[in-house]
Order: sequence, then structure tokens, then C-alpha cells
Amino acid sequence: MIRLLLADDHRLVREGLRALLERAGFEVVAEAGDGYQAVELAASLRPEVAVLDLAMPGLNGLEALERLRQASPKTKVLILSMFDDELYILRAARAGAAGYLLKDGSSEELREAIDSVCNSDRFYLGRGITSERLRRLVANAKEGPRQEAEFLTAREREVLALIARGLSTDEIARKLGLSPKTIAAHRAKLRAKLGVHTPAGLARYALLKLAGPGAESPAPQGGGDGRRRLR
Repeated sequence: MIRLLLADDHRLVREGLRALLERAGFEVVAEAGDGYQAVELAASLRPEVAVLDLAMPGLNGLEALERLRQASPKTKVLILSMFDDELYILRAARAGAAGYLLKDGSSEELREAIDSVCNSDRFYLGRGITSERLRRLVANAKEGPRQEAEFLTAREREVLALIARGLSTDEIARKLGLSPKTIAAHRAKLRAKLGVHTPAGLARYALLKLAGPGAESPAPQGGGDGRRRLR
């Protein structure tokens, strides 16, 4: 029987999840109402899987994820959230999550996700997240920077690093001693290789990939993640 820890700042959500999962044959060993409590309970109880809400007061899901992975390395973490923004999903993958499921998923999908993260090393991405580009980026994030080096040239990685620092095309050109036209061409190649269609999207990817989790605005705090529920 798979032992679970549930972490969500809404008591009704926790109670609903517990009832659903216990009927499905899982053992819920504890519930946490915030990220700090989730980390403490994981460290003491060592559950096989922790299901974490992304937005919780005090210590949000991504911060709790990083601390929980240190406190209980063998516990697989499934993020359960209403947010389908690629930034949060990629940050979760990079921080060590085993899967990411949207709150508007079905109860059947939740059971499937828990079984998957417990029995597989493959990152579970909810059915509601249909972007193939995002799935490729998640795979790259889980496999690390070595894979990225296989399809970016040294110059492209250099340009990407400067984009992550916030430099404009003209500033990158001066920094590298190249023409703005050449840098614009490198930007276009980077967007094509990474599947990013806009300059803003490329800047977001560069910041996330090279600066790591926490580089942008933090994940939303508690109080706003209770609007969408599992059916």
C-alpha cells in the first residue's frame, strides 16, 4: 500500500482528497496545512509520495518541495495545482518534483499520477497539459544541462547566458564584438531550437534554465489555489 502525505491549505480539499484516495486503496499517513508542516511530517514519517499544493501560506509548494527533497530524499513529490503556467511546471521539474497535475483533473487521473510517480522515474505531466514543447522542456530540465549542450552551439549558449542577464541585442553585440544582425540571427536560431516563438518567451526560458528555480517571481502564496477542484 502506497503511503501518502497530503499538503493543502484548504481543509475541505484535504478531507476530500483523503476520502477519495483511501477509497482507492492508498494510505494517507498525514495531512499538512502549510509548507513548513509538510516538510516536518515528511521528515518524520517518510511517505512514499507527498501531494503538494503549489500555493500555500508561509512556505509555498516549490519552496516546500526543495526542503522536502532534502529532508526525505526517497519521497516522491507530486505537485497538485490550478496553475498551468510553464514557468511553474519547469521550476517544479528542476526542483525535483516527480510530477505535476492540474486541479481540474479527474480522480482517476490523480490515482494514475500517484501510481506513476511511485513506480516510475519518468516525470508525470497531467493530461490537461498538452503542449509538446513544454513536455520536451520538462524532459530537458529533468535530464540536466548536458542534453541542452548537445543541440546548442557554444556561441548560442553564450548568447543565451547574456539574455538571461537581461542584455539587449545591441548590448550582446557589443559584449561579443559582433553585429546586432548576427545576434538577431542567433536569437532566431535559439527560438527555433528551443521551440520558443517570442523574444519574451526566450528571455523567460533563458532566465529559468540558467538562473535556476526562484529566478523569477515566487510561486503564488496561499488563499488563491482553491477555486478549481478534482472532479
